[in-house]
Amino acid sequence: MRRQINPLLRNMGYEIAKYSPATNALCRRQHLIQHYGIDLVLDVGANVGQFGQGMRRLDYSGRIVSFEPLTSAFGILQKRVQKDSLWDAVNIALGDFDGEAEINVSMDSQSSSLLGILPSHTKRSASAAYASKEKISVHKLDTIFEEYAASYKSIYLKIDAQGFERKIIEGARKSLARITGIQMEVSIIPLYQDECLLPEMLTLMGGAGFTLMSLEPGYCDPVSGQLLQVDCLFFRA
Repeated sequence: MRRQINPLLRNMGYEIAKYSPATNALCRRQHLIQHYGIDLVLDVGANVGQFGQGMRRLDYSGRIVSFEPLTSAFGILQKRVQKDSLWDAVNIALGDFDGEAEINVSMDSQSSSLLGILPSHTKRSASAAYASKEKISVHKLDTIFEEYAASYKSIYLKIDAQGFERKIIEGARKSLARITGIQMEVSIIPLYQDECLLPEMLTLMGGAGFTLMSLEPGYCDPVSGQLLQVDCLFFRA
C-alpha cells in the first residue's frame, strides 16, 4: 500500500516511511541518545530553542542547557524554557577564549556567526546576509563546564555555530574527556570564512577519540538540491 500511496504524496511534498534507526535519521539519533543513557544536553547555538524542542519530541526527558548569544533570539528562548523545569538558557557564546566579541547578525538570525559569510551562502539564501553587529560574551566550554555539567554522567554536546564549531572544540579540550556524544553542523562546501569543512572535521574528531555514528541532512541548495551542510553525530566507541 505504501508503494501505491507514496507517489501521490510526493507530488504534495510528503512521503510515508518506516520509522526505524536503519531508515530514519531522527529515529537513529533517538536510539543513540537512549543507548548511551544521555542525561545532559549542552545545546550550543540554540537560537530560539528549535533543537531543544526537537529533543523533547524525540522523548528526551533529561536536562538541557541552551547557550545563545543574540539578544533577540535569547529573549524568545528564555520564554520558551520557562515552560520546562529541566531546560535552562544562558546568554553567551562558546569559543576558544574567554572575553567579548562582535558577532555578525544575519537577517534570519539563524545564520549569524563570529566568522565572515561567503557569497556561496548568501547567493543561495538572501536572508542569510549580515544586517548588523552585536557585542556578545564568549566563554570556553572548559571554563564553564563544571558549573553546568559536574553532576552528570553521560553528556551530549550539540554545536550549531555557523562555521565556528572548530573554535568551540578547541575551547573544550579538557571537557571532551567527559563528553559521550557530540552533534555538530558541518559544511561540505565553504559557506563561512575559515570554517572547518567535513573531511577536516572527521579527522579532528577522530583524533579526539570520537567515532562518526550518524549523519543528518541539513541545509541544501534550493535550486540544484546540492547538500551543503550535514549534522555529524559522534560518540565515543
